[in-house]
Amino acid sequence: MILDCAIIGGGPAGLTAGLYATRGGLDNVVMFEKGMPGGQITSSSEIENYPGVTGEISGMDLMIPWPAQCQKFGLKHDMVEIKRVSKDGDIFKIHKEDGTVVEAYSVIVCTGSSPKHAGFKGENELFGKGVSSCATCDGFFYKGKEVVVVGGGDTALEEALYLAKICSKVYLVHRKDSFRSAPNTVARVKKTQNIELVLNSIPQEVYGDNMGVTGILVKDSSGEIRDIKAPGVFVFVGNNVNNRILRQEDGNFLCDMNEKGEVIVDITMKTTTHGLFAAGDIRLSAPKQVVCAAGDGAIAALGAISYVDELLNH
Repeated sequence: MILDCAIIGGGPAGLTAGLYATRGGLDNVVMFEKGMPGGQITSSSEIENYPGVTGEISGMDLMIPWPAQCQKFGLKHDMVEIKRVSKDGDIFKIHKEDGTVVEAYSVIVCTGSSPKHAGFKGENELFGKGVSSCATCDGFFYKGKEVVVVGGGDTALEEALYLAKICSKVYLVHRKDSFRSAPNTVARVKKTQNIELVLNSIPQEVYGDNMGVTGILVKDSSGEIRDIKAPGVFVFVGNNVNNRILRQEDGNFLCDMNEKGEVIVDITMKTTTHGLFAAGDIRLSAPKQVVCAAGDGAIAALGAISYVDELLNH
């Protein structure tokens, strides 16, 4: 049996794609997700900016109802890791970890990205408890408080500027004495009075108590240790795009990527390969917000419905 649509990834983009694809009339839609559905957002301790959701709710609580809603319309969940997606003529081949292959007329890839960790002590243990990789997700929790930003690229500086509007002070910790960001962004950071540059410095350890982060130790180039007391530490040292399943046996990718490894899509989430769509954090210029990923998934599913209809009724 050939699937009408195979969805790879079970975060907000994949689940919404499954909802729209099944409710929109596609039969035999399977979402392949090796773990429990929900995505990165399930590790967030509190969500305040998802439309229609008021009161305190964790990322896990937000995502719990989504799979049941999708399954109500016929979405099936195959809890297996996908090694590779290839295409032979009009048929996609989904290569599973156990060596079996599933065929599909269309594919929506929603495998997302993973924030890189800087690697200092306590970072993993306190992630989601004061250590974050998303200022727009968690910045509001530190309104009027001091926070630390780690990184020196465009994202780190832009997020520092964002946090400076909310927080009383932002310490920007960077291992070099200059930034690899756009000159105008650097200029804006230097002009922002409540951003303190902590240059030539490397985070050594973030520490805290039962309530979460309370501070971070950073070491400068002379070896001196500085203890910065702050309840929030934001790490922006890049993302790893989870595009491995699109790499083919010859080393090329199934569709076009940009220099960061993000999938190039148009406004309808179509990739450069017919029948292949990408949604959520894996696609270029993704805002990395739940509501945006969900929107991507809906758009991609509508595109897949049209594609399969045209393919089978041509």
